[in-house]
Amino acid sequence: MRKLFHFTVLALVSLGLMNQPTQAKEKPQPTKTTQPSVELAILLDTSGSMQGLINQARSQLWKIVNELATAKQNGQVPVMKVALYEYGKSSLPASEGYMRQIMPLTENLDQLSEELFALKTNGGEEYCGHVIQAATNGLKWSDSDKSLKLIFIAGNEPFTQGKVDFKVACPAAIKKGITINTIFCGPEQTGIQTGWKEGALLADGSFLSINHGVQVVTPKTPYDRKLSELSRSINKTYLFYGSQKAKNESSASQLSADGLAGQSSPASSADRAAFKGSGRYRVKADLIDAIAGKKVKLQELKQEELPAELKKLTKKEQTAYIEKKQKERKAIQLQIQELTKKRNKFIADEMKKQQNQKKETTFDTAVIKALKSQAVKKNFQFQSE
Repeated sequence: MRKLFHFTVLALVSLGLMNQPTQAKEKPQPTKTTQPSVELAILLDTSGSMQGLINQARSQLWKIVNELATAKQNGQVPVMKVALYEYGKSSLPASEGYMRQIMPLTENLDQLSEELFALKTNGGEEYCGHVIQAATNGLKWSDSDKSLKLIFIAGNEPFTQGKVDFKVACPAAIKKGITINTIFCGPEQTGIQTGWKEGALLADGSFLSINHGVQVVTPKTPYDRKLSELSRSINKTYLFYGSQKAKNESSASQLSADGLAGQSSPASSADRAAFKGSGRYRVKADLIDAIAGKKVKLQELKQEELPAELKKLTKKEQTAYIEKKQKERKAIQLQIQELTKKRNKFIADEMKKQQNQKKETTFDTAVIKALKSQAVKKNFQFQSE
């Protein structure tokens, strides 16, 4: 009987440990850096009524990161990373609070875009405190005081649901220098009454309400088609290295993100092109950026790790080829930047004509507004200002 008792206790303890939330098991170490960074974690409610929110996030991702791409801190260009979580879906594990980390903080926005388009909604429980705690503890946030660290959580159910109290989770985040911004999908007063505003105030953030049911419409411009063409042209300047799997995945991800932006709208495709021309766009396993960032040395790569274009060349020819592609990329980036300026002016002029029309606040405008107001506190300036 005693042996049976001991066995039962051990089994219960083991089960208890297995059912602990993910963030309790993971303790990522902060990223140590002297370079400033802008880090965003986007937490999206993917319960049944949130398809409109997901569509807005998909179509406006590149517009949002284009705003980030113009940021500088004391003349320094920051590292830019975005993370993605979903919560509130019944198909997600109950033991994890009906939430999951889809992407950690990453510069690989091609893959993040793919993941956004792969999201599906269904009914569930929306535990805001739980997913905030998970993002606070489960991501490798920068430990630099120069860095801007933001969480954006969007949804439409009471902020009070779940076992993790948001009144504990939000102060814990700001204690780590992470600001919480809450985006309520519905009437502002309802968001206030259900705790969304209080959640933001507890972590020095902004509370915003949006109409997630409207489609974001950006005026078509005479420059959209040419920008999409240049977006395809610049792809030819990327040289993928590493394992064959890494090469294939990077190339496929780039093309997939192009296609998804094009399917979304001409504006989304043009916004993506603008980001690719900004100099801030990063592709996983690109040899040119890896060499420039001192992440790899050409002479240390094995033959099978080289891009296909370099395998039959001498070392001298390889260096010359890389320099040639680098110059081609820079030239295309400059063309994109010039067309983007013209496109932005065209859109601004068109929007002026509509200034008397009622404008709905959507996911992109909410994120950009909060981001810019909080970036000022960290001495970030934006080129468009």
